[in-house]
This record gives sequence, C-alpha cells and structure tokens, in this order.
Amino acid sequence: METYNNLLLELTDSILTITINRESKMNALNQDTMKEIGEAFHYVYDNPKDIRGVILKGAGEKAFVAGADISEFSGLNELNARKYAEEGQEIFQSIESCHTPVIAVINGFALGGGCELAMAAHMRVATKSARFGQPEVNLGLIPGYGGTQRLTQLIGKGRAYEYLMSAEMLSAEVALEYGLVNYIEEDIESALNKAKEILNKIATKAPVAIGLVVDSVNANFEDGSNGYQTEANSFARCFATEDFKEGVDAFLNKRPANFKGE
Repeated sequence: METYNNLLLELTDSILTITINRESKMNALNQDTMKEIGEAFHYVYDNPKDIRGVILKGAGEKAFVAGADISEFSGLNELNARKYAEEGQEIFQSIESCHTPVIAVINGFALGGGCELAMAAHMRVATKSARFGQPEVNLGLIPGYGGTQRLTQLIGKGRAYEYLMSAEMLSAEVALEYGLVNYIEEDIESALNKAKEILNKIATKAPVAIGLVVDSVNANFEDGSNGYQTEANSFARCFATEDFKEGVDAFLNKRPANFKGE
C-alpha cells in the first residue's frame, strides 16, 4: 500500500480507513491532499476483492476537514479557478461513484470542502460535536466541489438555499433531522464502530449488486440519465452474475450465501 504525505491509510478486516492527516491545519484540503485523496480512491477501485468498505475521517479531535486551504486561493483567477473546481469535483465524483461503500465519520468541523467531502461519501456518521456548513459566501465565493448540488439533494432546496446563503452551521442534531447524516454517536470511537458495523453488514451482501445500487441511485441526479432505466438495466445485469445464482441457491437451501463478486 502506498504511503502519502497528508493521508494515513490502514486496511483492517477488509475495511480501509483513510485519515486526512493535517491536524495542525484542521485537516484543510490543499491541492496536494486532494491529489492524494484521488490516488487513494484509485487504490480502492483497483482492489475490490481486498477492500469491502471505506471509512473517511480526519485526524485529531477538532475537525473532520475544516475547509479548503484558503492560502492557495490567492493565485487563482476566473480561468484557473474553474479548472480548480472541476478537478476537485472529479475527485469527489470518484468517491460518490465508487462501487465500494464509503462512510464519512465526522468529528468536529466539516466546513466548506470538508462538508463537500463528507457529502460525497455514500453515508455519514457524526459525533455529537460535529458541525457542518458551507461558509464560502463569507469569502465572496460559492462552493466549488459540488456543495450546491449535494446539499440540495440531501436536505432539500429551501433548506440548502438557507445554509448556502447564510453560511450558518448545522449542528449534528439538525443534520440528522434534515437527513444530512445517518447516525449521531457519542464520540469518535463509537462513531467508528457504527461505521464498521454498517460496512461489515454490507460486506455480507453481493458486491456486484452493491455497485449497481450505487449506479442506480446516482443516476437519479445525473443530467440526461433515466434513473428508472438505469435501475432496469442494472437489475437485468444481476441475472448474469454468479452472485445471483449463489444468492438464490442459498435462499432456497436456507443457508448463508457466499458471494464472491462475480
């Protein structure tokens, strides 16, 4: 497994934990860190047999990711800022589209690019100290890594307008009420345990089907995609898999299925 300057990777019991490791900078996302996140997910894509789940978290107690590294903004103009945003969107899209389930575990601040990173994951587990927000308008900016799109998808248009325009933070409790997070846990240890519990449960299911669930859910939000047709196509593809044969045989013979992702 490759080593990184700004990430820590640990693979245990088929769960890869990716830690944003810039604690002194509140785990802010500079371009080097963004590049490494992209590379880490290339590794996930290349090892579906070994990695059955991914946890994203931040180092330390204060922040999941407190935002982008604002010091890098001084060199941007209208032309290269578009490229900056598009490259970040591509990396976060690779997380959202990943056929391996990804859970963000949020402790402390998840602001700006950090909130966008958490929203790119398939699910989110927060601690009671978690705080979410898109404060870009305080800088005369808007989110650039998909925040306007994913926040709207997750909490609805009216609420997204409010928080994108006011730059107010959402507490963990409000985030749960609005559907931004799946669970709130007492502390980081219990949040990590909850994420592992979910991933271990998913790991007993058919991997090909799990990946096609990701494709079908995401199709609902893609321009020009017919989510129902994607679902029908994916449903049909399942019938050509060995996992489908195994699942049916296991069901009929009242035994646990042994899926191999084939």
